[in-house]
Amino acid sequence: MNPYLLAAGVVFVYFTTFFIVAQVKHDNSIVDIGWGLGFVILSWVLWLNNSSGLRWIIPILVSIWGLRLSYHIFKRNHGKPEDFRYVDMRKKWGERQKINAFFKVFMLQGVLQYIVAMTIISYGSEIRHILLVYLGVGIFVLGFIFESVGDKQLKVFKNNPQNKGKLIETGLWKYTRHPNYFGEATLWWGIFLVGIGLSAPWFSFIGAATITYLVRYISGVPLLENKYANRPDFIAYKEKTPVFIPFIGKRG
Repeated sequence: MNPYLLAAGVVFVYFTTFFIVAQVKHDNSIVDIGWGLGFVILSWVLWLNNSSGLRWIIPILVSIWGLRLSYHIFKRNHGKPEDFRYVDMRKKWGERQKINAFFKVFMLQGVLQYIVAMTIISYGSEIRHILLVYLGVGIFVLGFIFESVGDKQLKVFKNNPQNKGKLIETGLWKYTRHPNYFGEATLWWGIFLVGIGLSAPWFSFIGAATITYLVRYISGVPLLENKYANRPDFIAYKEKTPVFIPFIGKRG
């Protein structure tokens, strides 16, 4: 079956199912839990559609990332009320909550997932450049370490009562203000290189480019930067720590 059509169908069914569950639970923020898991399911469905050669490498990498991320968000949100962002959306939408949630939350996530997943949709089974496969796996591992270790360090920091009201500036957070977001962008560039090594078309870079743009300029870094913008300790932190890429990049 054409992988692009198959992927579109999987993404639509997946996020429609999450939308239905969200309406039952009256909690649209569960879409955040579904983000990583959706890539995992999509990658394995596409592998089943064509399981030849080394195509198993990408579903394995995507599963390592996606399952950890979904579990992390599930543990973080479990037992808590709907995220304030989605509560604000409900208030704004009034009586048209459901139709707006379907298109502006769940289907929008689906469209973004489809674009980000371009590499895992388009790669083949032919080994074009084995060195790119090795390089891509290495870059994925680097990104995964930054994302997972950064999240873990932040969790441990917040769970310590002595750190209440403080900013984390240790561990990976000493080298970048957002190690988890840097890690997510990096690991997707690793997946892209693996895909190129397995004969993915050049335009599949749009996936890694999209997730990098989203976390750096839309949904990740800017939200936190604005949240702490007026805190004196954050201003001091900004002066000595790069915003995104470790050791280099914008300060202040």
